[in-house]
Amino acid sequence: MNLLFRSTNIDKPNKIKELSLKSSNPFIQLIFNRDTISETRKLLDRAIVSAAKDTLPNCKPPALTPSHWIWQLAASYHLTHSTGLLMEEAARRFARLGRWSLGQWAAEKAREEQGHDRLALLDIQSMGYDAEAVVKTLLPPSAMALLSFFTQSVQAADPISCVGYCYTMERLAMNIKAEHIQLVEAILPPNTYATRCLRMHSCLGSDVKHVEETVQIVAALTSEERTNITVACYRTALLYFNSLKEKYISEVELQQILNQFKLDACSKNNSIPENIC
Repeated sequence: MNLLFRSTNIDKPNKIKELSLKSSNPFIQLIFNRDTISETRKLLDRAIVSAAKDTLPNCKPPALTPSHWIWQLAASYHLTHSTGLLMEEAARRFARLGRWSLGQWAAEKAREEQGHDRLALLDIQSMGYDAEAVVKTLLPPSAMALLSFFTQSVQAADPISCVGYCYTMERLAMNIKAEHIQLVEAILPPNTYATRCLRMHSCLGSDVKHVEETVQIVAALTSEERTNITVACYRTALLYFNSLKEKYISEVELQQILNQFKLDACSKNNSIPENIC
């Protein structure tokens, strides 16, 4: 892999300088901490950019249609449905390894992500389809590949790669701006509100705060841990951007599947409660 890790020399600070800074006044220590956080953010982001450069030039995703938006919502469901349980498992694994800050980070993330899969279900239902049936049938390969990597990262002897996965997915979500959400809403049927999940995982949601929290955690880790997280960022981003090159299901085939799960007006309005998040 072309990881472009020329910047990893920032992760090997001079030990004498570290000791002198620790004994310095709080203002100098604050500057040192801010610099470390800034460099950590750049390191992780460079890994994501590197993956984009390695994959995006040949990507031509199809034009977005209402049916393909449901396909994307199904992907969002699968990517969010297991997050809470996986992060609870990661928290336990980190705790057993005595890595308390990472354990607390994972436990908090498990709490924060609860219910996000229900937002995707509500969006699908708002489009007029049986959401539970849709997500059981539609298994977008890119989402399943990302979920597999996430699961393997959590269940590894050292679950550190799940930090890189979470950072990458939330960092990419930050790039979804209000203008993109408006473009999605423009292709939806009139009076259809089906961007709850997208809004939650965009610059309008909580991912901005989550990214900053993760950077602070990563900045305090060892050089080896930061390197492993950076590799995981690259691998996650590679899977994410490769999804733009996958062979998309055709509009005709997708509509044939969805037609089986059409709801009547009453079911559309009453199937899934909205008291989420």
